[in-house]
Order: sequence, then structure tokens, then C-alpha cells
Amino acid sequence: MREMRALASLAVACLTAGTLGCRQDMHDQPKYKPLAASTFFRDGRASRQIIEGTVARGHLDDDTELYKGKTASGALVEAFPIAVTSELVKRGQERFDIYCSPCHDRTGGGNGIVARRGFQHPPSYHIERLRKAPPGHFFDVMTNGFGAMQDYAAQVAPADRWAIVAYIRALQRSQGATLADVPPDEQAKLKKGGG
Repeated sequence: MREMRALASLAVACLTAGTLGCRQDMHDQPKYKPLAASTFFRDGRASRQIIEGTVARGHLDDDTELYKGKTASGALVEAFPIAVTSELVKRGQERFDIYCSPCHDRTGGGNGIVARRGFQHPPSYHIERLRKAPPGHFFDVMTNGFGAMQDYAAQVAPADRWAIVAYIRALQRSQGATLADVPPDEQAKLKKGGG
């Protein structure tokens, strides 16, 4: 009799353990891993193609000039796709000082602290080639990188990239400015030696 009870207890324990072992929670459910093979779908893939026209929420970047710095044909934009204001230039200076000046220095001359520590010197923004480059060039370089420069698309939002481009243009103009570029009332102060 004792053996029967022990056997019955063992059977109950095994059944209980077996039943608990079959438990299926959400964290432990049958599922496909991304890009895994599948026999369920005709194309043999578990991952489904995105439906045509699908746009990730909050990421409708349909303005190629604004988000890529290029025209629909792929040419670099020749004009700013946003209004250039003094606030935009100030924002550009702030972002430039954070992200660009370590290599390009605060004047855009290409002699930042990173370059002085032995890394490749970037070209000065004041060389003729870059003074003539369209605004889309600078935006594209920040977006995709160029030469030894990495891309900054993840760190700098498109609006801030355009702000930096506006500030680069201000730097370029400041370094090549002549007296004719100064407003007439300020010219008079300079000529008198005041200010």
C-alpha cells in the first residue's frame, strides 16, 4: 500500500511538472525572427514587404531639397530651401561651435583642435572651391560625410544642418569682407576711427 501511494505521488508530481513545463507566456511564444525563412508564405520569407506608400510615423521627408539638399533630379540645391534669418544664423553658429569647430575651428579655417592633434586637416571654407560651392554641397556633406569626415545625419537634425550652412556662408562672407560690404552708417564710424 505504501508503495502504491509513493507511486501515485510520483505520478502526480510528474504530471504536475509536465503540465507546468508546457506553459506558454507572451515572452515565450512561437514567432519568426526578422528575415527568417517561412513555409507559411509563398515567397518563403517570414518578414513581409512594406506596403507601397507606407510612411513611418513622423518621418514624411518628401521635400528632397529640405531633407537631402538636392533637387528631384539629384543636383545639389543652389539656394536655401528655408528662409535665412538672423535667428537661423545664430542657431547655426551654436551648432557649428558644437559639431564642426573641433575640426574646422571657429573661423572655418580647418585648423581645429582635432586637426592640431594629428588628424587630417579639413579644407578651409575660405578656399575658392568652397566659396563657390552651392549650399546643398555643405548640407550633403553633413548628411552623408565626405573624405575623412563622418556623416552627422544622426546627430544634427535637417533644420540645424541648414542653420549650420547659413552660418558657414556668414563665416565665408566675414573672412572676405571689404569696406563696401559694411552698411553706409557703419562705414562712416569706421572711417572716423570710432566703434
